Amino acid sequence: MSSNRERRGVESWSLRRRLIFEQIVLLALVCVIIVLVSEVALRAFLVGQLDDRLAGAQGRARPPDAAGRPTVGIQTQGQGPGTFNALLDGSDVLQANRVTEAGDRESLPAGEYATLLDLSADGHIYLRDLGTFGEYRLVATQTPMGEVIVTGLPMSEVNSILLTAGLIIGAVALLGLLVAAGAGAFIVRRALQPLERVAATAARVAELPLDQGEVELAERVPRRYTDPNTEVGRVGLALNHMLGNVGDALVARHESELRVRQFVADASHELRTPLAAVRGYTELIRRRDDDVTPEVAHALGRVESEAARMTTLVEDLLLLARLDSGRPLDHGRVDLSRLVVDAVSDAQVAGQDHVWRLDVPPDPVTVPGDEPRLHQVLANLLSNARTHTPPGTTVTIGLSTDDSGATMTVTDDGPGIPQDLLPAVFERFARGDSSRSRAAGSTGLGLAIVAAVVQAHHGSVHVGSRRGWTRFTVTLPRESLVTAHAQD
Repeated sequence: MSSNRERRGVESWSLRRRLIFEQIVLLALVCVIIVLVSEVALRAFLVGQLDDRLAGAQGRARPPDAAGRPTVGIQTQGQGPGTFNALLDGSDVLQANRVTEAGDRESLPAGEYATLLDLSADGHIYLRDLGTFGEYRLVATQTPMGEVIVTGLPMSEVNSILLTAGLIIGAVALLGLLVAAGAGAFIVRRALQPLERVAATAARVAELPLDQGEVELAERVPRRYTDPNTEVGRVGLALNHMLGNVGDALVARHESELRVRQFVADASHELRTPLAAVRGYTELIRRRDDDVTPEVAHALGRVESEAARMTTLVEDLLLLARLDSGRPLDHGRVDLSRLVVDAVSDAQVAGQDHVWRLDVPPDPVTVPGDEPRLHQVLANLLSNARTHTPPGTTVTIGLSTDDSGATMTVTDDGPGIPQDLLPAVFERFARGDSSRSRAAGSTGLGLAIVAAVVQAHHGSVHVGSRRGWTRFTVTLPRESLVTAHAQD
């Protein structure tokens, strides 16, 4: 599990960081190999020199003068400090000592005699550890009298030179690694700079509001970073081609939206007159109930009801078309406190089977805005709460202020909004229940109008819902904020 976590960590690094890291690892590996090879080669050279000296020391070692009188000892004229000499006779060690710095002889502890007895008197050089004496290169030869002379030189000088050389080479390699890492980081940064420019262009495009309205997609990768002969240039060129296609698609989308909005506005405007005529003639006929049969009267009632519902739908579509076209709203002083009280009073009359509660501050709350449109926002929210909650539901309308502006909330304890519908609740013709009764007058545009009107006032609207609790929150800015938006 830990290895997977580490792998995910490395894979999440930036390309520049990974390149620098891999470069440092590679250089460190090369430095380690150089140090090891240098140490091995230097050791082989030093050991070869030591063996040459050992051969000379062996030639200067002579057996005792009187045969059979080992007390005379080995003659070691001309041997330097540290040289080891031993005289063996069968399984007995007759003499084993080394020359000290003062020219004296220091005897080998008897516990190390076994090492000497294991040597073959074949003239080959062996590396053995002599305990307190340290490591020695030893050679054993047999005299004409059958005795064995062992001569050795210490490895301490070779080991000391290897340690010193290793530290020096390691320090130089480490310094070179740091210099190479710094230079490599600079080179990698320079090499990836075009890719960073391409990424910056893509990031700026990602921040553009491409979902609605007219979008001028002028962002492009600079020409010098679109060379098709380089990998980064091909990426930049491909990104520019993609941005060009996206820009063309956005222009086509915006033109299509304009045509649809113009059609909706024109159709809504043209439908108002015939709908008004239908309702007028229907009312005229219904005034003469004595002249029509009950079946005709019922049919006329349904015609009048559907004409009224269609008139409401046309008015809503026309309002949305006007808001989409950016037609400015009135910005007078709106008393939200009075607006909330009036809207709740109307809701109590329309929904007597619901419980309506008010939570407003004692002081009047005023904001700049279009009073009829803001009244429509609150009326739509209350109508939505009344229509989509069962009788007995408590609906609480709250109003508060802070430094940023005013906040209106409509909260109910009804069944809640399905979670899959929440993201699209402010879209046009969004319906949580396809079988919802149209007799309630719902067109699927109420919350879309709320969102459009609040956005036209440079405010925001949010919804949160769970079972037994739903809250719509409308935030309207103060005058200073509205003025700043208007200047923009």
